[in-house]
Amino acid sequence: NLGWGVIEQDVSRLRHVANGICHSTGPDLATRLLSLHEQLTDVVQRLTPDLAAVEKTFVNKDGAGTLKLGQARAAAICASFGSAALLYEYAAREVKQAIVGRGAADKAQVQHMVQILLGMREPLQSDQADALGIALCHAHMRTATQRLAEATQ
Repeated sequence: NLGWGVIEQDVSRLRHVANGICHSTGPDLATRLLSLHEQLTDVVQRLTPDLAAVEKTFVNKDGAGTLKLGQARAAAICASFGSAALLYEYAAREVKQAIVGRGAADKAQVQHMVQILLGMREPLQSDQADALGIALCHAHMRTATQRLAEATQ
């Protein structure tokens, strides 16, 4: 599964646009990766984001799992480049720090804070919350960078 989320930022206001999950289908890894790419490409074409952000690859205990995660991430990156969107990457700890205020936050805390920050009433699945969390992290970083640039002028 590959979660995705789109937000809109107007100065300091953030608005939820859409989110969902792409479910891989097919008998083998190549077919499943292609299905993820096609689904996300459809999302990107429909919603035309100005930029995209993805989670940096992390290494866990299962080397094969890490490799598959990296391949799914590549499918997402390729889908975002089809829209000519700028691409940014954030480590999971950076996202958790930006959303919860603690880099070691758990998934439930991230889900809860994403819902609060975007004023969402319906519960989010973990993959959706992660994707929206990455979007919120980027919005936070973008705002901080703009303020810093203004302060140094």
